[in-house]
Amino acid sequence: MKILVVGGTGMIGGHAALYLKEQGHDVTISGRRPPQATTPLADLPFIAGDYVEGTFTRDQLAPFEAIVFAAGNDIRHMPAGSDPSDFYAHCEKANSIAVPRFAKEAKDAGVKHFIHVGSFYPHIAPELIATNGYIRSRKDATDGITALADDSFHVCSLDAPFVVGTVPGMSLPMFEAYVQYAEGKLGIPPFGPAGGTNFISTQSLAEAINGALERGENGKVYLVGDENLSFAKYFELFFRAVGNDAEVPSLDQEHPMLPDGAIYTGRGNTVSYEPDPAETALLGYRRNDITRAVNEIAAQFGSAN
Repeated sequence: MKILVVGGTGMIGGHAALYLKEQGHDVTISGRRPPQATTPLADLPFIAGDYVEGTFTRDQLAPFEAIVFAAGNDIRHMPAGSDPSDFYAHCEKANSIAVPRFAKEAKDAGVKHFIHVGSFYPHIAPELIATNGYIRSRKDATDGITALADDSFHVCSLDAPFVVGTVPGMSLPMFEAYVQYAEGKLGIPPFGPAGGTNFISTQSLAEAINGALERGENGKVYLVGDENLSFAKYFELFFRAVGNDAEVPSLDQEHPMLPDGAIYTGRGNTVSYEPDPAETALLGYRRNDITRAVNEIAAQFGSAN
């Protein structure tokens, strides 16, 4: 299948693009900037494009049988120099409006399959949809895309929790900092903020994307996920991966590596769920993969490398 991965220069989309290529697909990646030259993504065909600003043309999209969309916006994607108070307005523009608009452009161009990587928040915290503009925007994106499903346009949304992983050779400042933290280089005491959540690896998510392309139900929204971990346990995995056996307690205080603003369900709350076993089997993605993913991150960014 000829596939365009939008967001394919990033961690989630990049990992998915490489996995789909391994499965024999003809993969092109897209982003606002070319992929990092140090990654195998640099060997894939690349289309520069900005879905938020509507720069893609019908002629660019028409050659593709499928689009994997892994470019939803969160706090990390705020334009440089923006006022933080503009975050929710940015989410509305980038997620609520631009994502369904881009999917409609793909449909009009004749693309037959559209796989959207969405967010788990509307599923696990539906009470926040009315009051949290970011969560509402992610639901708007999923709803807008799935509303386009028909006999000519096969759509699935894979709504994912916290994603853990890497792409060989890719600079990932957040995970690089996590490894330095675990190695004791940042002067921050070992602890995790109170609470926890579900996590999924880039590998599991890439497998789910491939499964959705091959077997997903048209118009279906899948809540995907893997392991439920406390934030303390999550950070402990990084400590153990670099050979640091320090105790990592759970403390009811903000963590500089995982600030309260990044925990939309609130520090001290625990999100725990099991994805539907039948859906997991249908999509064909692995479980219990977080320790392996963290070890891979540590091997890539550890001081011994």
